[in-house]
Amino acid sequence: MVRVQLVMSDEDRDLYFHQARSEGMTLNAWLRAAARERLEARQQVAPFKSPEELEKFFRACDALEGPEMEPEWSEHLALINESRRRGTSNK
Repeated sequence: MVRVQLVMSDEDRDLYFHQARSEGMTLNAWLRAAARERLEARQQVAPFKSPEELEKFFRACDALEGPEMEPEWSEHLALINESRRRGTSNK
């Protein structure tokens, strides 16, 4: 586990501390939960509202630059397995 140091105003610290305490949490746990909630909220994707919206999405994807053809599934698996063996995502 890593330690992260935050710089904030005394006023913010007091607000966060009192909110955490009212929820029965430590400030540390409350800050982690708040960060996790924010990540989850931003990672949610709205569903398509119509077939036309879905078609528009796929047309936009087709217009993106990239390889003409997707690699075969066996190539994907080989890359995944190689990355697992090395313990890295190959970035």
